[in-house]
Amino acid sequence: MIPDTMFLTPSRRKPRNLADGLVASFTDSIEKGVLKPGDKLPTETAIMELHGVSRTVVREAMSKLQAAGWVETRHGIGTFVIERAPQGLAFPPDQIRTVRDVLDILELRISLETEAAWLAATRRSADQVAELRSVLEEMQSATTRNSRSVELDKRFHYLIAAATGNPYFVDILGQLGQAIIPRARLNTAQLSQDDPVRYLERVQREHAAIFQAILAQDADAARAAMRTHLSNSRERLRQAQDRLEASLQ
Repeated sequence: MIPDTMFLTPSRRKPRNLADGLVASFTDSIEKGVLKPGDKLPTETAIMELHGVSRTVVREAMSKLQAAGWVETRHGIGTFVIERAPQGLAFPPDQIRTVRDVLDILELRISLETEAAWLAATRRSADQVAELRSVLEEMQSATTRNSRSVELDKRFHYLIAAATGNPYFVDILGQLGQAIIPRARLNTAQLSQDDPVRYLERVQREHAAIFQAILAQDADAARAAMRTHLSNSRERLRQAQDRLEASLQ
C-alpha cells in the first residue's frame, strides 16, 4: 500500500462537494502516476483522518471512483487502482436531449440492471448490504423532505452493480453517467403529470423492494423488482412522450 502522504496531491478542479473533492484528489494522483494500477488504497479510517471527512463521504467517493473505472474493491482485502477501461462507450450528456433519448437509455438499463440485480442477490456481501441499506435510508430521508436525491439514486444503482462482483457492470453504468437517472435529465414527475411527492414515494417503494430481495438473497425477486422499477420509469416517460407528440399534431 502506498503511504498515506502520497494522497495529498492537490486538485485544480473545483469540487461540488466533499465526495467530489476526494474523487478529484485520487484521480489526480492516478493521472499523475502517483497511484498506479495494482496499488492498494488506504483504509476508510485512514482516508477519513487524512482528509477530514466522514465515512459516508469516503464511501460515496469510492463508489464514484469505482463507477468511473478507476478502482475496484476486493472484499476482505481492500480497494485497488485498476487499469481503466477505454472510454469509447461514453455517452456525452449533450447527446441525451429528449424524452426519446432517455427512453432508449432505459431500454438498455432494463437489459443490463435486471441481470445485475439477480447476480447481486446471489453474490452480495454483508458490507454491501449495509451500504445499500444506508443509502436507502438517506434516500428515504430526502424523500420525506421532498428534496432531490439524484446522487443517492445513482449510488444505489452503482452499489448493486458493484455487488455483482463483475466490474464491467459498474463500468457500463459509469459510462452512462448522469443519464442513468431520468430525473437528472428531465423533470419526470412534471412530464408524467404526477404529484412530485407521490412520485418520489413510489420510486422509493420500488427501491425498497429491490433492496429487500437482495437482502433475502432472492435472485428472482431482485430481478423482478428491478424490472418493475425500470419498466415503471419507462412507462411514465413513454406516456409523457405520447402526450407531447399528440400536442404537436
